[in-house]
Amino acid sequence: MMRALSTAPMMDWSDRHCRYFFRQLTRHAPVYTEMVVTGALLHGDAARHLAFHALEHPVALQLGGSDPQELARCARLGERWGYDEINLNCGCPSGRVQRGAFGACLMGEPQRVADCVKAMQDAVGVPVTVKHRLGIDAVEAYDFVRRFVETLARAGCRIFIVHARNAILRGLSPKENREIPPLKYDYVYRLKREFSELTIVLNGGVRSWGEIQAHLQHVDGVMLGRAAYHDPYLLAQVDRRLYGDLHPPRTREEVVRTMHAYCVEEVGRGTPLRAIVRHMLGLYHGVPHARAWRRRLSDSRRLAANDPGLLLEAIGPGLPLAEGTAFA
Repeated sequence: MMRALSTAPMMDWSDRHCRYFFRQLTRHAPVYTEMVVTGALLHGDAARHLAFHALEHPVALQLGGSDPQELARCARLGERWGYDEINLNCGCPSGRVQRGAFGACLMGEPQRVADCVKAMQDAVGVPVTVKHRLGIDAVEAYDFVRRFVETLARAGCRIFIVHARNAILRGLSPKENREIPPLKYDYVYRLKREFSELTIVLNGGVRSWGEIQAHLQHVDGVMLGRAAYHDPYLLAQVDRRLYGDLHPPRTREEVVRTMHAYCVEEVGRGTPLRAIVRHMLGLYHGVPHARAWRRRLSDSRRLAANDPGLLLEAIGPGLPLAEGTAFA
């Protein structure tokens, strides 16, 4: 799987409808699921969490858990459902995750994480990767994350996605944890220098093509989260810029018409229209009349009618179909 640029796992955002929408903009950038906890797969409706559209490939399943055997079973389920990669979450700082003793908490137990990675790798043939922070709470020393990566590498992990901030486990919300702890990109660069044989992907705070290109001078890939969600049309440039695909990018109107057909199918299966179009509000970000697009797609009366035709009406009079992007 090529990893020059990928989209991040985002709780409540990167569901299957969001990932299908992203795939209309880039053929090549890997997309990641929301974190799925092991208990939801082993004791709940696994199909609801694992089902995805064939066009989403390459697609990775992110798991949350701390028991090696349970993670191995869930990794096997993910492989059986057709995921191209299984990713272990060692970076989420939310209270719910902490109560379950996984996510960012696991950075304090590198050997446990190594055991989890080994069990998952023994269970599946697809890559097992880890997404993590630089440290937890007041631990600021580079040696902390270095030991973490070194321990997992000895267990066989070859691909690390590094959110370039600490996780503050007490006193900050998940949103504040994405904004307040300082970014330390130099730590991520240093990991790549010291572990040149590993694949190191940088995540956190990246908002422009200039930043992406600068980071790619030091690491193997960049992962975009909210920047891609709020300005998704930036993904239309990814294939040409980073993956050598010379196909012309799809226009916004072409994307909307494809998503209309998708909505017709999904609504016919019982999916609320709102669940799909909420991911598309940023499609016209940075171009004239973007506010009109968002307003039309947020009309509660029209959404309640569950009519996919709303999408086609939303690109009607008053909304220029300019194909520029503010992401530069």
